[in-house]
Amino acid sequence: MVSDDYIVGLTDGEGCFYVGIRYPKNAHKTVRVEPHFYIKLRGDDLPVLEEVKQTFGCGAIYYQNEKRENHSSCYRFEINTLRDIKGKLIPFFEKHPLHSKKRQEFELFKAIFKLVEDKLYKTTVGLREVERLKVAMNHRTRWMR
Repeated sequence: MVSDDYIVGLTDGEGCFYVGIRYPKNAHKTVRVEPHFYIKLRGDDLPVLEEVKQTFGCGAIYYQNEKRENHSSCYRFEINTLRDIKGKLIPFFEKHPLHSKKRQEFELFKAIFKLVEDKLYKTTVGLREVERLKVAMNHRTRWMR
């Protein structure tokens, strides 16, 4: 297993706290807010992700085939269940703080998670708050509505 400090450093460099918002395509469905944490590494670093997964005791590893120019295929370790985010991920990074700008993204992620956990995102005011917080995260990702 890798050390807690190693995971903090790896997350500072290669990790991502992400929140997806899925808007319904018809009136019969509701908005879904999906928090995700992931670390992506090159294919030859798969053993590192396996150790990270073992250390957390949860999550999954996926192969990600990249088609974008100047990107190579990689593996992604991901934690996306609400139970594991609440019980393992958030306590881990509260106990072992991040050092980079990821610390602020983690704080925004936690605030959004709380709105999801309390189901406040199902209200208009709560969903607007999720959207407001999401815009402040991951400045390089595209915002879609």
